[in-house]
Amino acid sequence: MNNGFLHDALIYLAAAVVFVPVAKKLGMGSVLGYLLGGIIIGPFFLGFVGQEGKDIMHFAEFGVVMMLFLIGLELEPASFWKMRKLIAGTGAVQLGATTLLCFGGLLVAGFSWQAALACGLAFSMSSTAIVMQTLREKGLTKTESGRSSFAVLLFQDISVIPILAFLPLLAMSSAPQAAEGHKTLSKACPGGRRP
Repeated sequence: MNNGFLHDALIYLAAAVVFVPVAKKLGMGSVLGYLLGGIIIGPFFLGFVGQEGKDIMHFAEFGVVMMLFLIGLELEPASFWKMRKLIAGTGAVQLGATTLLCFGGLLVAGFSWQAALACGLAFSMSSTAIVMQTLREKGLTKTESGRSSFAVLLFQDISVIPILAFLPLLAMSSAPQAAEGHKTLSKACPGGRRP
């Protein structure tokens, strides 16, 4: 382990110790405290940590995986089975409605249908780790809105795999159109000059 990694890790921990209690005191929650701390110590503000923080990214990804694992430990199979209609219904409505709204808005803005659909699918997702942490801190996990939020998050987590498999198909379907547009531009502008 090199000194740069240890130095960065200590800065991250110090920022968490300082900013998370301040954010909680202000009623913002620990997630916003972490985000605020990252912004302040990052390369675009105080510059304590450079842009090359790739070493720490492995630990950050591991932290998100562990948080999802803990959510899985808390979920009883019987309660999951009872929530199946809520998960499929509410989750599908949220994912479909958000995707369609973004898709329509981006089509109107001039995006191709492939780009609009990909962006719509991306915008319909949310972070389970962040939302569950916020629900837990506010004591909303046992409420009706907390259960509905959890159902939507579970549906999104399940939907990520087919969506990630679908995105390359969108890219392949848009590639011939991009190539055709490039050929048309080349014919219109011989010698590489554009009008």
